Amino acid sequence: MIRSLALTKDNQLHKDLPLERLLEDSIEWFWVDFAEPTPSETEKLDTVFNFHPLAIEDCIHTLQRPKLDYFDDYTFFVIHALNSKTLGKEEIDMFNGDGYLVTYHKHTSPEIEQVWNRLKRMKSPSKWEEYQILHQILDKVVDNYFPIVYAIEDHINDIEDNTKQLSMERLLEQLFDTRADLLTLRQTVHPMRDLLYRMLSSHHLDGVQTRKEYFSDIHDHLLKVAELIESNREMTQDIRDSYMSLNSHETNRTMQILTVISTIFMPLTFIVGVYGMNFKYMPELDARYGYFIVLGFMITVAILMFVWFKRKGWFD
Repeated sequence: MIRSLALTKDNQLHKDLPLERLLEDSIEWFWVDFAEPTPSETEKLDTVFNFHPLAIEDCIHTLQRPKLDYFDDYTFFVIHALNSKTLGKEEIDMFNGDGYLVTYHKHTSPEIEQVWNRLKRMKSPSKWEEYQILHQILDKVVDNYFPIVYAIEDHINDIEDNTKQLSMERLLEQLFDTRADLLTLRQTVHPMRDLLYRMLSSHHLDGVQTRKEYFSDIHDHLLKVAELIESNREMTQDIRDSYMSLNSHETNRTMQILTVISTIFMPLTFIVGVYGMNFKYMPELDARYGYFIVLGFMITVAILMFVWFKRKGWFD
């Protein structure tokens, strides 16, 4: 689907004008959105707007790294939005020139829908122009990172509290899945942060320089998101180390108890082994109370060893 918004020089906002009319002198600025376009609609990037073949190729073959490329009379941007359900990257391509903005995306973009609907409802659209639209799209994309990061942070807290009394194996499984999600976020946010930094540092983007404080605000948001991601990754690592230490402690505790039991039975096994030998001449075998004496001696040895281990703190 191809749709358009165009502001004429008499401050009238028009919707869905033919693409050829958008290039007329009566148009102050226009925004064309290629939303989930068909191959024939994608061809209009070349036949109508004459964009560079390499930029068009980047639109067709996703996913590109967030970037900007300078061409003779326009700038090509690639940005990444995040799907809140799957955490998948969704590419949005933008061509920004003097008096126009062309957006291209193969998925439904809530961010573009928000900006599109807001612009349609405005009573004074003359206050907007192409860089204002660019700023609004970037701002919505970055703002939608925060709920995703906060949801992951809440999930990490649930893992740490373990209110559902899950097993350690299940908790570690959830923890590693969460770390994978954080890695995906990191691979999205860091390139976007670098892109905003490059935009702010560029001398080719006059519209960005005149609104530098607004684009700097987006960059600050990206820095905050990046810090939250790193903080959550450190938290997952601390939780993982704590679970590993606890598991190791429980294992050592179990081995200690088994060692104590084995140690107590070692002398008893020795005594039983001695009197279990089949020699004919063993004086103790003929003693009337020999069995009870040996049994009492074994019990005494076991009690003494138990008391000794108890005093040494092996049962604490």
